[in-house]
Amino acid sequence: MTEHVQADSLITLNYRVASTEGEEWISTFGFSPAVIQLGCGELAPPFEACLIGQPVGAHCNVVLKPEETFGPRQAELVRRVARTSLPASAGIELNARAELSLPAGQTLSGIIRDIDSKSVLIDFNHPLAGKSIRFEAEIIGVL
Repeated sequence: MTEHVQADSLITLNYRVASTEGEEWISTFGFSPAVIQLGCGELAPPFEACLIGQPVGAHCNVVLKPEETFGPRQAELVRRVARTSLPASAGIELNARAELSLPAGQTLSGIIRDIDSKSVLIDFNHPLAGKSIRFEAEIIGVL
């Protein structure tokens, strides 16, 4: 009997996350396979959903739309922030990660998109928001 991936399976797989234009962000193909416990947040839920029900040996290749993964880009998550709001040790460079501490103790992380003498424009959207994503996986084993 062939084993199939269940919602709580521990699986061994190779997987790739890429843009639909071919830009590869993550890949285990050609390296050591990943061992992942489904349902524990190791993979985004839409990626896990693609794996559930697949038999050992299956190769799945799906394109997920933005609303199925990290959502659309939201203009309100791009904010101009005073440079004085950033820690003195922050490296202020284009495309660098910036972190802001909120009064309640939370931390927001974003990417610096523009810099002027008094402020920086920070994009707090997830880097993959608004993008269709190709998820490819090869199921090697179900443990």
